[in-house]
Amino acid sequence: MGNKEIKKRVEKVLENIRPYLQADGGDIDLVEITDDLVVKVELTGACNACPYSIQTFKAGVEAGLKNSVPEIKKVVAINFENL
Repeated sequence: MGNKEIKKRVEKVLENIRPYLQADGGDIDLVEITDDLVVKVELTGACNACPYSIQTFKAGVEAGLKNSVPEIKKVVAINFENL
């Protein structure tokens, strides 16, 4: 399966997650999918400064992506790379 197909599947998952984030004033952007299948996203809006955003990322975004697109090796929120 090519990266284009994986990208479509990742974007579909993010579209399903997005309304929940937007309900609280946040959003999520797909930054990139690396050649070694690491998905990089950025939480934006209220999610960027929310104290619960790491939990939201782990339980919602990361878990949702890994369950729906098992080829993914890792999911990284670029907001939290230095934490």
